[in-house]
Amino acid sequence: MTSLRIFFVGGQMSYRALFHWMTPQIYVPSLLVAPIFQILLFAYIGRSAGLNSDKFYLVGNSLQYAAVPCLFAMSQLIGGERYQNTLSAILVSPARRIPLFFGRAIPVVANGAFVAAFSLTAGALILRVHIPFSAIPALALVILVAAFSCTGLGLINAALSLAVRENAVLTNVIFGFLLIFTGANVPLDALPGWMSTAAQGLPFTHAIKAARQLADGASFGSVAGIIGVELLVGLCYAAAGYALLRFMEVRSRRNASLERS
Repeated sequence: MTSLRIFFVGGQMSYRALFHWMTPQIYVPSLLVAPIFQILLFAYIGRSAGLNSDKFYLVGNSLQYAAVPCLFAMSQLIGGERYQNTLSAILVSPARRIPLFFGRAIPVVANGAFVAAFSLTAGALILRVHIPFSAIPALALVILVAAFSCTGLGLINAALSLAVRENAVLTNVIFGFLLIFTGANVPLDALPGWMSTAAQGLPFTHAIKAARQLADGASFGSVAGIIGVELLVGLCYAAAGYALLRFMEVRSRRNASLERS
């Protein structure tokens, strides 16, 4: 029962406190308004250059922008607590690490999925992009899997916060890589071969592909395999992130470097 409380209650309270989201003044402009501008930017660039349709950029950027809450939130899992000098108290507690770490990841996944869903809906209304009503349930699943996949990568990013004092720059670099490599704005077959190959192991790549097919009217059965690959990518990142967190925790204790830069 204690582990369940740490998983659900502890994760929810920590997530709200770290981002000071008791009020919407920060949340709305950074996670609801900003993705709309990103969608419109690339959609109008695509129109001007005569490249892909509005739907192409709408789907790609809606899902990819979930990286902002997923990556930055998970980096705060360690970096924010470390900055506030509460991390040491958490790590010396007898709480089991799986509910402690993954409990904090659940609100991140939910928020990432909400941001992507809101961006897709608002962007479709603004750009007047038609998405079949029958595709909405499957798209919701794809968005949830995509948010989970990126949160797994966010766990790795969080672990690196035990090695550096501030990793916001690294988080922005990762966001840039996901913007370019995942096919959000450039088709994978138009990228150099090594970039297209690397994209297969990144979050969002397969989710964006599946979402675009669903938005074009494909059935869920025809994209189930692609969604499965995205889920597998997320599981691999989550396992690697958890292992790296435990390794960095032990390393920081051994070197007495928890509160050092």
